Amino acid sequence: MLGAEWAGERTQPEIMEEAGSPRGSRLPWECFSAWLDGVCVVTFDLEIGQAMELVYPHNIHITEKEKTSICYLSFPDSYSGCLGDTQFTFRMRRSAGHKNSLHDAEKYNREAPVNLQRDTAHYFGYVYFRQVRDSSVKRGYFQKSLVLLSSLPYTNLFHTLLQLIAPEYFNKLEPCLEAVCNQIDRWPFPEPGHLLSLPIMGLVLQVKIPSQTDVIETNVATDHPKDRLDPPCHISSIHELDLFRSLQSVLMNLQLLWELVLLGEPLVIMAPSPTISSELVLALTGCISPLKFCSDFRPYFTIHDSEFKEYTTKTQAPPSLLLGVTNPFFIKTLQHWPHILRVGEPRVSGDLPKQVKLKKITKLKTLDTKMGMYTSYKPFLHKDKTLIKQLLKGLQKKLPSSALSLMLRKHLFHLTQSFILPLERYMGSLMPHHSAITPWKNPPQVRPFQQEELMKMLEHTGPQYSSAIKGDWIGLYRRFLKSPHFDGWYRHKQKEMRERLETAHLKVICEANITAWIKNKSEVEIVDLVLKLRDKLVLY
Repeated sequence: MLGAEWAGERTQPEIMEEAGSPRGSRLPWECFSAWLDGVCVVTFDLEIGQAMELVYPHNIHITEKEKTSICYLSFPDSYSGCLGDTQFTFRMRRSAGHKNSLHDAEKYNREAPVNLQRDTAHYFGYVYFRQVRDSSVKRGYFQKSLVLLSSLPYTNLFHTLLQLIAPEYFNKLEPCLEAVCNQIDRWPFPEPGHLLSLPIMGLVLQVKIPSQTDVIETNVATDHPKDRLDPPCHISSIHELDLFRSLQSVLMNLQLLWELVLLGEPLVIMAPSPTISSELVLALTGCISPLKFCSDFRPYFTIHDSEFKEYTTKTQAPPSLLLGVTNPFFIKTLQHWPHILRVGEPRVSGDLPKQVKLKKITKLKTLDTKMGMYTSYKPFLHKDKTLIKQLLKGLQKKLPSSALSLMLRKHLFHLTQSFILPLERYMGSLMPHHSAITPWKNPPQVRPFQQEELMKMLEHTGPQYSSAIKGDWIGLYRRFLKSPHFDGWYRHKQKEMRERLETAHLKVICEANITAWIKNKSEVEIVDLVLKLRDKLVLY
């Protein structure tokens, strides 16, 4: 038990105090909606299969199509054979015209890092599934899932929350869920850059949501928060999972996987359980940080999903997508995909966990496919043997998984950063000089992006001169420029540069001597300037 004194009533003043601003200034369920879209309970019905038993709060609107998808995605398929308690994550499209429209979403996204921004077009589903023998049930098993729906990718926070809520809920049912939701509705709003105290069930979860100005923490290795749930509970990361545990079977092919993810290549992850599938997909989407992952991804996907036909059709090329599956049927339906990674349960073989071997896609068999990375892709860069040596040394010293995860995170972060920095430098060279900004004219335009100009610059200043990793960096850049990640990055940089120019222009106007300027100007010119100033002030 986590404590009998956890708050179920809305009138507890200490919860109000811990949560921040007074209740009177908030609308009902306003704070709850800032964290979660809703809480669902999915059960197994003998006649109809998975069924939605409960949605809370009762007034939230989920379409019938969304309910059906949630029901199928909240249960491991029969091939997984998950007994006991299982946690995993899914991501699904919201119905058309049913996007999340929180008033603070735009402000939050401006302040949050790109990998923690709200996804208003999708639901993240955080699942706690329980399957145990129960002689009182006709089928002989108790099967139920508690699901948190959110637009926020706070994987670690919400799974920690489920570890607290789900066991209590399975014992006490709806009254427990109602009390928990009331408590979440008293939390402060998620605000990047701030340390927040989130009271729940007699505990206070302490979390910090990173802001865009925060630098990656690469100096200190902390214990994984899953091991520490005694009050007060400090969660060291709201979104990062145990990276070493997730990637341990693919370390020898990590360089190849990093390239596939960077280039937005279609990749299927076939795993024995939704836990392994979802953790591996989420780890891969994060391996190109600080670059935003702009392709689509499904940490756990079933044959019942509404996008099944779209993803399995052979009449067009597979989309730019990371797809996590557990049903062996997908080996047949997705064998036309260019890259398929099949992993098993993690097994230790000597010092390093047993590694998935690289195999040609032609070796993929419809039945009884062995573990392996099936692809014809030839990496542009050479393998970095230094990382494997460091990890082996860490394993020999019996370092905790958190320390090994930190090694991996640092390696991937610096690899991506060394790739992006030359692009950042080139984009900076497209900005007009400050002297070209005058108060009486519109701000100058950013010079157009020219691929060949970039390539010439990269030949002399690319990462091939500074990085320990050798290979065809120029070829990798050429391929990257065709990817959805470049498109997303470029659009973001363009917007950022336009805003910087507008800000610089406004500053120049504020510092200008307008009185001296209007002396020799006509009334039309003066009115034109006033109208431009008004428009600019409205914009800001």
